[in-house]
Amino acid sequence: MKTLTDRQKLILQAIVREYTDTGAAVGSKALTNRLPIHVSSATIRNEMAALEEAGYVQKEHTSSGRVPSLAGYRYYVDHLVNDDPVANNDIALIQSELGGSFSKIDEIVEESANLLSKLTSYTAFTLRPEQADVQLSGFRLVPLGNHQVMAILVMDNGDVANQTFSIPRSMESDQLESVVRLINDQLVGLPLPEVMLKLNTEIPAQIKQYMQTPDGFLGLFNQVLDQAAAERFFVGGRLNLLNFSVNRDPQDLKSLYQLFDTSDDIASVLSPPDNQVRVKIGDEIRNDLLKDYSLVTATYDVGQHGRGMIAVLGPTRMPYSRMIGLVGAFRHELAAKLLDYYRHLDE
Repeated sequence: MKTLTDRQKLILQAIVREYTDTGAAVGSKALTNRLPIHVSSATIRNEMAALEEAGYVQKEHTSSGRVPSLAGYRYYVDHLVNDDPVANNDIALIQSELGGSFSKIDEIVEESANLLSKLTSYTAFTLRPEQADVQLSGFRLVPLGNHQVMAILVMDNGDVANQTFSIPRSMESDQLESVVRLINDQLVGLPLPEVMLKLNTEIPAQIKQYMQTPDGFLGLFNQVLDQAAAERFFVGGRLNLLNFSVNRDPQDLKSLYQLFDTSDDIASVLSPPDNQVRVKIGDEIRNDLLKDYSLVTATYDVGQHGRGMIAVLGPTRMPYSRMIGLVGAFRHELAAKLLDYYRHLDE
């Protein structure tokens, strides 16, 4: 990476700011009014030519102005960006929207994705805190009639998962109650990974005392546990993609929307950042569908309950200062809301 002079840094910073504000290629005349120092148009043109030669800006075919290259955006984010202070009304909106009554963690995390997309006008992702330490705190079976039963699992973080299944006609209610007691005696209070292990090793033989063919029941039980333990992410502002996508090819847009619905693919895109707000630009996202976009990611910390993640997907021409500041403030407000939720759960 070429070393830039202080003046070149100011000019590159001004080009990025002007271009992300207006969307129009930036000429020397526009920069004379934007720079904090007095520099002639001729000098600015020479410096812009030097920045172009270094690969930080490029010419647009339709004008003599310059636009930032991906390398220019990267240099700007790494060395020149100043986080814009988050507006008081944005903080007030976040606190108001997250201040409502929620019955489970997923509702808070899902609402966060919608709110973050509303604040940024981009597409937002939120990933709930990791679930490794969640314990099974209760299990029961609810008869629904016509030999249908609903299995309900309650986790110690307040999550509830359920699944309906059929029981053999020959199975009596006292046998069902014995199964419930067995599950509660053997599995309640254990972390979910340990619950799953016991379900596949010790529990089947014990349940056979009450059910001739327990495989179907245990399979459904495993499905409910998988649902409870899975990493869950939420997407807000899917349609916002149409407003800033540079590629309007219907097939590419369809592939993008399919990407949003695939947890493994999203997990690879949202590779966990460290404790800082991080920006990936273009090819750095490592997904061909996203090479024309930028991704701002951050983790949020809820102490013993783990860490989650938020992210904003937008064009490379996004206002990075505002996005970095907003994502940074949002993760703190979300963490505070979740910690408050967990506190009330423990009371």
